[in-house]
Amino acid sequence: MKLVRYGQPGSEKPGLIDADGKIRDLSAHIADLKGDALSPASLARIAALSPASLPEVTGNPRLGSCVAQPGNFIAVGLNYADHAAESGLPIPREPVLFNKAPSCMVGPHDDVVIPRGSKKTDWEVELAIVIGKRASYVEEKDALSYVAGYAVCNDVSERAYQTEGTGQWMKGKGCPTFGPLGPWLVTPDEVGDVQNLDMWLDVDGKRMQTGSTKTMIFGVAHIVHFISQFMIMEAGDVITTGTPPGVGMGMKPPRYLEPGNVVTLGIDNLGTQKQAFVAWSA
Repeated sequence: MKLVRYGQPGSEKPGLIDADGKIRDLSAHIADLKGDALSPASLARIAALSPASLPEVTGNPRLGSCVAQPGNFIAVGLNYADHAAESGLPIPREPVLFNKAPSCMVGPHDDVVIPRGSKKTDWEVELAIVIGKRASYVEEKDALSYVAGYAVCNDVSERAYQTEGTGQWMKGKGCPTFGPLGPWLVTPDEVGDVQNLDMWLDVDGKRMQTGSTKTMIFGVAHIVHFISQFMIMEAGDVITTGTPPGVGMGMKPPRYLEPGNVVTLGIDNLGTQKQAFVAWSA
């Protein structure tokens, strides 16, 4: 299934995409795409519904983030060897973890705000994992059974906040609007081999990133297993899993985003995003 949230910010409703690409309203069956609505039992009930029996959503509504109000928005850094190289950093021996603020999550086509005073706002196309049930001390062999689905994430980053001063990554990762997620939450049965998905990102129509999840240093199963050794993840939590090379920070000279830039990105079977970058205003 491809699941969506549609409507104005704060008033989104859950839906699914039918075979013709139309949104069908799910609000009679679940309140939103969050928490226990993403459990295996809930997703099985939704999958059993006939899309034709659900009300069709007309027009071209805004899409919100494909998950609502995650308790945790966790990220993995330096998870592609060639991206670590362009960052001038060694290949990590275990996943590098940091947090993005859940409040930074926005829709896949919403504007992204360049923070006040920012000079180094950057882009990162990433595969996101959505957890479907409580995960604690998960064995790697069982880890994929804890996944409700996958989505595209732009892990927008402010590099000065991230690496200068005290150098705490979370400072540069959780600014408002820095977490576009979607357009869809795609259940594993429609994704295929999650470790063989092409991914790309363009800035103003120029290709910047080209990669594949097959070059991830740590795959999805290991990431879910690893994180669960240190914290409990609940249904609806989101993990974004790292980016391939081609970020602005790695260019010579570096290139960063400015108001007016338009970023488009996508991953095979997971859809595409498009964001205009705009200046901060009071």
